[in-house]
Amino acid sequence: MNYRAVADTVAEKLLSYSKDSTGWRVSKRTNEVCVSWRPSSEYSGNLYKGEGIIKAAPKDVWECLKPVPEGPRVKWDKNVKSFELIEMISDTVSVCRTVTPSAAVGLISPRDFVDVILIKQYENGTISSNATHVEHPNCPPKPHYVRGFNHPCGCFCAPIAGEPQKTQLTMFFQTDLGGYLPQSVLDSFFPSSMVEFYSNLTKAVKIFKA
Repeated sequence: MNYRAVADTVAEKLLSYSKDSTGWRVSKRTNEVCVSWRPSSEYSGNLYKGEGIIKAAPKDVWECLKPVPEGPRVKWDKNVKSFELIEMISDTVSVCRTVTPSAAVGLISPRDFVDVILIKQYENGTISSNATHVEHPNCPPKPHYVRGFNHPCGCFCAPIAGEPQKTQLTMFFQTDLGGYLPQSVLDSFFPSSMVEFYSNLTKAVKIFKA
């Protein structure tokens, strides 16, 4: 599999999501984030978008977000139990496995995801993480975990002109959790999970500074 080509395609899709303001419906709104959704063009579920301003410099926000083994993410993100590198394709592209704990009061059992991830930097200082599910010979499905599938997802960590201690964080999720879950559980879980994510990240940037 040409993981680099897959990753580049995902980055293009996420950039197009960020520029397309049509069809979004607000699901939840807090002081930290506005979560909206629209039907996914990738699978039968929804594409979710989170938009918020984090009161920290982009480098400090990215330090908390960057998808690396032994990074801060596993310490503060309640939806990430472990994160492991399967293969380093280049200095910006990797294949990784993420394990998530049970959620929604046990209705959602532990999952694992295998994704190709591209870290991309833009000329305006924005750093993005772009990911989608892939198969890898070194990481077949494992017992005790339902294999989930992330469709093109990731984040844009963007500086704000004149506000060096603030970061515009835009995130996109469209995840097939696999298994047999009622749609009502999914519709409730994803927006609530994203709200919690922004809240926990706001706290984390005060602890894990670059």
